[in-house]
Amino acid sequence: MERLLCHSLLALFLFVFCCNEILSVRAENGYISAVGDPGMRRDGLRVAIESWNQCNEVGEEAPVTGSPRLADCFDVYKTSPLSKETNCSLCDMIPYLLVHRVTPEDNKLRTGDPFLGLSSQALFNPDLYAAEKELYLGLKCQVEDPPNPWQFWMIMLKSGNMDTFAAKCPKNGVKVGPFGPDNGFPCFGQGCMNQPSIFHDYTKLVGPNTAALKGKFHGTWDLDANYDLSGGLGVVRDVNISYHSVTWEKEIGKGSWVFHNVLRTSKKYPWLMLYLRSDATHGLSGGYHYPTRGMSKIIPESPNFKVRFSLNVIQGGGPNSQFYLTDIGGCWKNDGRPCDGNVASDVTRYSEMIINPNITSWCRPDNLGLCPPLHTFPNGTVVRRHDTARFPYSAYHMHCSPGNAKHLEEPYSLCDPYSNPQPQEILQIMPHPVWGDYGYPTRQGEAWIGDPRTWELDLGRLSQSLYFYQDPGSQPAKRKWTSINLGTEIFKDPNQVVEWTVSNFDILVPTS
Repeated sequence: MERLLCHSLLALFLFVFCCNEILSVRAENGYISAVGDPGMRRDGLRVAIESWNQCNEVGEEAPVTGSPRLADCFDVYKTSPLSKETNCSLCDMIPYLLVHRVTPEDNKLRTGDPFLGLSSQALFNPDLYAAEKELYLGLKCQVEDPPNPWQFWMIMLKSGNMDTFAAKCPKNGVKVGPFGPDNGFPCFGQGCMNQPSIFHDYTKLVGPNTAALKGKFHGTWDLDANYDLSGGLGVVRDVNISYHSVTWEKEIGKGSWVFHNVLRTSKKYPWLMLYLRSDATHGLSGGYHYPTRGMSKIIPESPNFKVRFSLNVIQGGGPNSQFYLTDIGGCWKNDGRPCDGNVASDVTRYSEMIINPNITSWCRPDNLGLCPPLHTFPNGTVVRRHDTARFPYSAYHMHCSPGNAKHLEEPYSLCDPYSNPQPQEILQIMPHPVWGDYGYPTRQGEAWIGDPRTWELDLGRLSQSLYFYQDPGSQPAKRKWTSINLGTEIFKDPNQVVEWTVSNFDILVPTS
């Protein structure tokens, strides 16, 4: 009788113990973690996904997805029967319970659907709606944790398609009318700036002992494709179709979450991006003029922070896959003041290390306009780009200047004025001996296919030494990096596949 009672009422009478206490953040050689989930080791995952068009807006929602902000946030609880019965097989079958904080109804929200805190201005505006939906999901996922609460790891999707006749993207933050055609931007015609479908497999307990966790986001930009996505990329490998997928897995109580990422371009969508990000938990993040939510509860500031992660590149994505070992984003005005949301005067700054050995340096002695004006060695020695004997040209892929800069040193190249809502400055570096002092790859092929490893990068010190434009005589900005990313950009190359895993991701800042 006691065993029967155990089997029939176990689901109702359980001692439930939360297994998701905040992980203690220990000082490690004078550093502590700046993220809410140090090393991705917290069983109760917080992960979200966002999608943008070319100028970091939504523009138009995908019919099957709604507003392109979704989250998978849950807590893990260990169960135990009230009875002291030891032969309760059902007790062994369900040792853990997951409590999801974001419902399918939350994730399906789209313009026109009200939710708590939504402003009237955003109700029918897809750009504003997505930004406020991210705040709403962040509130549901938020974990209280001194010195600041935090929300989730962010997966970012972006398409480089742009319809120049639609006039949806400003030029250096200033609205412009239709123009073109422009071969610099892929577009198959009206509707080419659409958002992708995003399907969601909620995290669940898996494995023979139901002691492992697995979840997934996946989808395509080719909304007219007639096929079943449930089988993943394998079912569409021979089809000219775009695809994105991020799967996360972890054993309860052991190790790190492993994020398995796949991105495929197609003929209609040859320029796509997929990143895993640690964004600011409040305020603006690099590239956006909306408040964001994220994992970085302390904003890392140059020169004093490090980044640690494990990376395994499985497929490279061809000669135009700009795979970034790190991609950091920050925002400050040309006179050094912090950004305030004014898209005409704010400037997003990016620095990226490209590890695909197929990518070559565009910075050369005969092409100085794509080199930064100067290089600073680790010992503080500064050499200018005209010094052909000492300047490390092959350490740089390219540098482009913000379109609102007024005192540029010639020669120069301006960044794409459309792919951010505000002007941008980009500095792309490549494996080279000059970066070895910071822990970065020193030769082509390191960190690439067949070289999985854990990296600890002195990113704060490196980013402080890199060149970024500022107006003459202005006070230099404190370089605060509000987004730190790992991932890829396949640049105008159809039918390419990139596949990689990331785990153990952490950002370390000084204890004082």
